[in-house]
Amino acid sequence: MALEDKKQPIVVKKIKKGGHGHHGGAWKVAYADFVTAMMAFFLLMWLLGSTTQEERTAISEYFQNPSAIQGPGGASTSMIKLGGALEIPRGEKEPLRDAASETAKPTPEEIAEIIEDQARLDELMQKLKEQIEANPTLKDFKDQLLLDITSEGLRIQIVDRENRPMFDLGGTRLKPYTREILRELTRTINEVPNHVSLTGHTDATPYSRERQDYSNWELSADRANAARREMVVAGMPEKKFGRVVGLADSVMFDKENRFNPVNRRISIVVLNKATERAIGLDEEAPVAASAVAVPPPPAAPLAPAITPAITPRPAPSRSNGTDVEGAIEGVLGRPSGGR
Repeated sequence: MALEDKKQPIVVKKIKKGGHGHHGGAWKVAYADFVTAMMAFFLLMWLLGSTTQEERTAISEYFQNPSAIQGPGGASTSMIKLGGALEIPRGEKEPLRDAASETAKPTPEEIAEIIEDQARLDELMQKLKEQIEANPTLKDFKDQLLLDITSEGLRIQIVDRENRPMFDLGGTRLKPYTREILRELTRTINEVPNHVSLTGHTDATPYSRERQDYSNWELSADRANAARREMVVAGMPEKKFGRVVGLADSVMFDKENRFNPVNRRISIVVLNKATERAIGLDEEAPVAASAVAVPPPPAAPLAPAITPAITPRPAPSRSNGTDVEGAIEGVLGRPSGGR
């Protein structure tokens, strides 16, 4: 009996597995967010495919600055009105064009023009380098003549050196050797049908403080115009100049030493076609074969009748001479010994 009391009862637990319990609605929220995101994605793709560049730009501006749209009756600075219509004027039945795509894809004619224009400027640069080496006047100053190609075109900079300036100190009168340099450069630049831009620069030395109405701005502009006048005398047509400006000391050549003489310079830029159109020069610049100080006047037409070499004058009245003597004096004049 004692052994039976020591045995522990064996308990068997059986777990019955039922159906899935309620897990809440979190998955529904996640699924709804996913569907919304997919709808927004496909809406975005549809907008990108069915709108023009102007419309996309307007939509972007609206989301970047929504306050630009005012209430009904107010003015709108955005490209989109409250009604959704574009404020871009169009002609009758003229479809909207994608300006960005047209700009990004130049026509074959424009590509050919760019290549031809670049080749022309490269050839001009090489010709100028050869001219500097061959011409004694330019060769002596080749360290003051800097040539490079910029986004605007071929730039020729004539810079000052210590004890060898281009202008009189604080003035606009060109030195004799500066005149020679400009005349030689003009002869070569005249051969290309490109406009020319002239820019005057000064260093940071302020102009005389005695004059309040004249500064480095006026001085740089006057020096640029002095160079322009000299190039006109050398034979460059007036219509070839597209821009003449003075920048004072705002654009330095040597930014570390603003008082360096090299900052005093004249920049001559032979503009490329893209820059010409950007500043509004539509007509092609004239071309001159060679530089001439004063163009010869046109030949005068032949006169219909030949005039005599000596124009007869009326005979003076004399009371004590014969008619023959009076006629001779009328043609040849009085003798030099007479009164």
